[in-house]
Amino acid sequence: MLDQWFKGLFDSDLVTVISITDFLLCLGFSLGLGLIMSLTYMVRTRYTKSFVVTLALLPAVVCVVIMLVNGNVGTGVAVAGAFSLVRFRSVPGTAKEICALFLAMGAGLIAGMGYLGFSVLFTVVMCVMFLLYSFLDFGEKRRAATYKVLSVTIPEDLDYSEIFDDIFREFTVSHSLSRVKSTNMGSMFKLKYNVVLRDPKREKEMIDKIRCRNGNLEITVSAQETVGAEL
Repeated sequence: MLDQWFKGLFDSDLVTVISITDFLLCLGFSLGLGLIMSLTYMVRTRYTKSFVVTLALLPAVVCVVIMLVNGNVGTGVAVAGAFSLVRFRSVPGTAKEICALFLAMGAGLIAGMGYLGFSVLFTVVMCVMFLLYSFLDFGEKRRAATYKVLSVTIPEDLDYSEIFDDIFREFTVSHSLSRVKSTNMGSMFKLKYNVVLRDPKREKEMIDKIRCRNGNLEITVSAQETVGAEL
């Protein structure tokens, strides 16, 4: 009698029906794998509660979908299209977040196809590599702190084309003028440079020399913004 509640209306003798035991087994494995991935992602990563909960539940959702469409090509294509719409309803994430979501979907896919051993092996191996790369700071830029954005305000009567070149040759490896903007009713110019410092400890010395040349007007030094973490 209980099996009738879980039988599809359109099931036939040619369709293999998933047993309740197998369904709960795959679902339980998927929830466990999602929990492992969530705990792994939380190590040395800035995260939100909503993302971690989503990551924990995503393998189970994918697993159930795959179990229900297994063998039905038409339904599988329709479900794939529905999953592809999710990206248009979400905020753009970092490469790390997108990778974690794909790992969760992969674990759910493997479990949904019934390969529970492979799903566990996949999760363990990928989580270990995820932690290894995080602790080793794999891909970290060693000289990221030397890349700076320098903003300098100068009076309108100064020729900004080569006014600081000698200072830059002394204190920077490279420099480029990226923006010129007039301000204060055209009486001043704001210059924006991308520079690579030779020695970060001499940054103040460079600023002091620039101050002497621009009449002690405003100078701003900030880190260069990068989008390397985004896809």
